[in-house]
Amino acid sequence: MITGPQMRAARSLLGIDQKTLAELAGLSVPTVQRMEASSGNVRGVVDSLTKVVAAFEFAGVELIGEGTASTTGGRGVRLKIPPSKN
Repeated sequence: MITGPQMRAARSLLGIDQKTLAELAGLSVPTVQRMEASSGNVRGVVDSLTKVVAAFEFAGVELIGEGTASTTGGRGVRLKIPPSKN
């Protein structure tokens, strides 16, 4: 699974725009825009999701799932769950 915020963060780490990601993944810019607009898990055609993940991995970005350890090390960022406002 990948989220819209993860996609935006991964693009930012690479310093690329949506057009470049679309080219790397072999998708259209509107498809990338729609995927990134998701507030939670990106829903869509499995093939499109697979292409985006593969493009990020090829470019050197490891997508880390919630509660998952990074397997290869290296620098990175992780979004923490914000504390509840009780």
